[in-house]
Amino acid sequence: MESNQIKETIEMISEENLDIRTITMGISLLDCITGDTSTTAARIYDKITAKAANLVAVADAIENEFGIPIVNKRISVTPVALLAGSDPKPNFPAIAQAMDQAAKAVQVDLIGGYSATVQAGCTPADVALINSLPEALATTERVCASVNVGATRSGLNMDAVKLMGQVVKDVSTIDPVNAMKLVIFANAVEDNPFMAGAFWGVSEGDVAINTGVSGPGVVQRALADQPHATFEQVCEQIKQTAFKVSRMGQFVGKVAAERLGVPFNIVDLSLAPTPARNDSVAQILETLGLSHVGTPGTTAALALLNDAVKKGGIMAAEKVGGLSGAFIPVSEDANMIAAAAAGQITIEKLEAMTAVCSVGLDMIAIPGKTPATTISGMIADEAAIGIVNNKTTAVRVIPVPGKDVGETIEFGGLFGRAPIMAVNDGDASVFVNRGGQIPAPIHSFKN
Repeated sequence: MESNQIKETIEMISEENLDIRTITMGISLLDCITGDTSTTAARIYDKITAKAANLVAVADAIENEFGIPIVNKRISVTPVALLAGSDPKPNFPAIAQAMDQAAKAVQVDLIGGYSATVQAGCTPADVALINSLPEALATTERVCASVNVGATRSGLNMDAVKLMGQVVKDVSTIDPVNAMKLVIFANAVEDNPFMAGAFWGVSEGDVAINTGVSGPGVVQRALADQPHATFEQVCEQIKQTAFKVSRMGQFVGKVAAERLGVPFNIVDLSLAPTPARNDSVAQILETLGLSHVGTPGTTAALALLNDAVKKGGIMAAEKVGGLSGAFIPVSEDANMIAAAAAGQITIEKLEAMTAVCSVGLDMIAIPGKTPATTISGMIADEAAIGIVNNKTTAVRVIPVPGKDVGETIEFGGLFGRAPIMAVNDGDASVFVNRGGQIPAPIHSFKN
């Protein structure tokens, strides 16, 4: 790098909250299957602790050597529902415990992959894992879970959608914090490094390194310096900034992979906000000229941002993957929190925004009295957006027991705080209880 580029990067780190949001090691656990989940759990612990033994030490050394903050060190593993083998009564909570103990042993922040992919139907193992989610998330600290209920090629599994609405309620009844560790997807990707939805797909290799970059503050500062720019100029500025941010993710990932002796896989270009001041995706949209996020024009502004980030970032990395776009988690974005608390943005507007950005209805707190069938309806709506548009969408909603609209739940740290948002009081129960599969859209037939 030239000296001016080095100086510019240092300024972005020190003044604009630029960081590597995560280094995530993907680990295949297919070779741990034994036919008995208790024995499998022991082998899982051994493999994770062997493969990731030096992950945190290497990340810390890179952080100290180059002065680039690496906020999280994480692991993703093979979807656990696939690991039951021939065990007729799989003990999935034992696997969750083994994952949690392994994560603690190697000192990573989170481990993802307590997951099932049921877009075309559920096996007995899938159902057993889904039913174990409340217990597994309540008895572990670092385990994250996900369930993929739909895909463009297979349609939407409404039986799974119905089940997940109740599971979300059950998870939150124990502790709403546990619901932060559960994501329901459509079109989930196999190399996502971001939690809580990360898992390591069966088409991936034995082990590899993925990185997820951040930097909403960098993009916002660059746009603030050009208050009268045209849309073409705005797009160009975002592209140039995304290139610099993603280049750093590529550099850190390759160095980490080389030192760990494993392949480097992908850079996820997603702009991931935090509750910190000037680290907000919503603030970028407001800098473009909106009085607040949720104003008419918000969806168009987000579409512009998402596209420009992808165009700039893809040129900076050898291989781009994961989700790659702009996240809009309500509780994790300071300006989004403010808009939600003031009633300036609704769940319906957030749903519209998910049609043009990464993921979906994310980190949204709703009244604890919200029926399970209403949550299932929210999952179905969001999944339909992903399926029809051939993109990843997801739902991470948190029904907070005993709280209603106008109140707030504090999560702390990167998870921030969430104003309880109003949910449409219509009744979706008859629709949700029909059962079966919503067929794939016509454009899914591409053979």
